[in-house]
Formats: sequence, C-alpha cells, structure tokens
Amino acid sequence: MIIKNALVFTLDAGFVAKDIAIRDGLFADASGAARENETVLDAEGNYLIPGLVDIHFHGAKGADFSDGTPEALDTIGSYEASQGVTSICPASMTLSEETLLTVCQAARDYHERTKDLPMSRLCGVHLEGPFISMEKKGAQNPAYVKKPDIAMFERLQDAAGGLVRLITIAPEEEGAEEFIRTLHERVHISVGHTCSDYDTAMKAFSLGADHVTHFYNAMPGFSHRAPGVFGAAYDSAHVMPEIICDGIHIHPSAVRVAFQVFGKERMILISDTMRAVGMQDGTYSLGGLPVTVKGHLATLEDGTIAGSATNLMDCMKTAVSMGIPLETAVRCATYNPAKAIGVEDVCGSIENGKYGDCVLLSKEDLSVQKVVLKGQLLD
Repeated sequence: MIIKNALVFTLDAGFVAKDIAIRDGLFADASGAARENETVLDAEGNYLIPGLVDIHFHGAKGADFSDGTPEALDTIGSYEASQGVTSICPASMTLSEETLLTVCQAARDYHERTKDLPMSRLCGVHLEGPFISMEKKGAQNPAYVKKPDIAMFERLQDAAGGLVRLITIAPEEEGAEEFIRTLHERVHISVGHTCSDYDTAMKAFSLGADHVTHFYNAMPGFSHRAPGVFGAAYDSAHVMPEIICDGIHIHPSAVRVAFQVFGKERMILISDTMRAVGMQDGTYSLGGLPVTVKGHLATLEDGTIAGSATNLMDCMKTAVSMGIPLETAVRCATYNPAKAIGVEDVCGSIENGKYGDCVLLSKEDLSVQKVVLKGQLLD
C-alpha cells in the first residue's frame, strides 16, 4: 500500500507532507514506483497519524477485559481498532487471584490467535491493582485489595505469558519497596490509587517505579508544603504520568498545567474507558460494582467517578480542544504510551520497520476517515 498526499505526523518535525508505504504489514521506504497491484490511497486533505496506543482502559461495547472471555476480548479488539486505537494494553481491576489468572490467560490467548485478524494488537497487560490503597481505591472492589505480593505477581505474569508490562501499586503499603526493588527491571511499575506523600513517592521512583496511574485522580493533591505524587513525579525525570482527558475527570486548566510542567516527552493520554463506551446510557458493572452511565459520566452509587465512557481517540481530540497542540496530543496518544511499556520499537510512530498501523484524520474536524491496521484498510 502507498499513502500519498497526507500530512504525516513525525516525532522530530511535527506534520510533514510526504508519501508512506506499507509492505508486508510494516512501514517501508516509499521511494520509487508502486509495485504491481499495489493499492495507492490518495489522502489529500488529511493528517496521517500512527495508530493510537491505549495502555489504560477496561472495556468497550458492553465487554470488559476482566470478563476474561474470548468473546469479550474480541468485542473490545474490534471496537478499539474501528476507532483508530490499534495497539492496546488493557487494564484489569482489583479482583480475586483466580479471576485475574483467568484474565491473564485470556489476554495471552487473544495475543496469539488474533495476529492476522482485523482487531487491535494486544501489546501488554496493565494490572491496575490489587496492590493498592484501601483509602484511595476509587471504583476498585475493596474485597480484593491486597498488600504487594511478589509471588502473586509471578503467578499472574506466568499466566499472561510475560505480557504484563505495567502494574499499579500504592508505594506506602507494606511490602511495596521490596516489590519495586525486586521487579522494576521486569515490569513497569506505576504509582497510583495511593495516599503516598512526596517522600514515599520519591523513594518508589528512586527504586525504579517509572509511571503514574491516572495523574491527579486517586491520589493526594499538590500543595506548596505537601507536593505529593505530583511533585515527586516532576522531580524524577524518568517518570511518565498518564492522564484522562475526557472533559470530566480533570478540569482543562489542570490538564494544561500538567502538560506544561511535564512536557510533550513525558505525558501520556489514556482513556480509562469501561464497558459502557460505544453503548447507550444505563447501568453497567466495573470490577463487580454497579456503575451508572449518563453521557460521558460514569459513577458508582456514592457518586465516585468510575472510569470513563470516552475512547482514546475522543480523549485526544478533547485534549486538543483544551489547548494542547495537536502534535503534542498525537505524540502523547501514540509514541509516549508505547515507550512507557517498552514497545516503541514496534509501534507508536510512522517509521520504517514498525507495524503498518495508522489513521487518516480530517484536517477540518479531526474525524476518522480511514484506519489502516496490519497494512490493511479496515472496512
């Protein structure tokens, strides 16, 4: 496939007018004539961006990753691909070990059997719990909150076939320091669902934690005498915070502050979507808890915000509407999340040798015009 006349997103120069080739499912050199029977796509009037990479979301179209079934994962993978989210690292909830083992095995199976199917690539698993703070559990099920447990992690990683790439923990909990010290070279460790103060978070980052789960949410706020996780993350240059830009979780001013403070190289856009995205308003479940969805707002019975009902493509557009430059928003929804879980060598940017996943967006309203997945146009 040759894609001509688009404004192509590049990491070093923003949007550049150039032609792109995809051959054998990978981006390739576009110089020279098209091959015999090769599709040529005229993308005049469109941006061409890498397929988006969501490293923190739970479900879509009535299905949840934690359902742990092939049918649920297929529904999620098909929906995400249709929205231009071509690489996924879905997040589990705080559940029993037995359930999480089933979820991890289902992720492993999906990864193997969908390599040639028109579904988003599963490039990792995000364990969002159960090693979190009870006080900052948010929409996580309190019945299954546990102290950090290295042996339990090993069992889950084995069930996932090594696909667990990110895990959220509360660093103030007993056993957290040993957990980080022992495992930080094998899995990316994120500070989240935490009551951590500045010193505790700094200790976690110094031991090897390198990520922050849904920045601002489920953690103490920033103040001039108690800078908390915010201040510790800023003072630790290797740490990448993820943020939900659905227009509900975080005020636009706070979004702009985070991007200004951390810069385009460190911020990550996530969706945190639950199973209601792509569905009508109603009552759904998240981690076994009932959630009411009205528009883009999802809440527990006590009013606690329970994930998002906005997909990552729409979150990226919302970030732009908040004043985040398009080039920055695209990078933070593609390359940065891929880098955060160590898969930037195969996805997250349009570079020769990487997966041929990309999205055509209208220059007028950023609406999705075409999705190319695994070198093929999706219907």
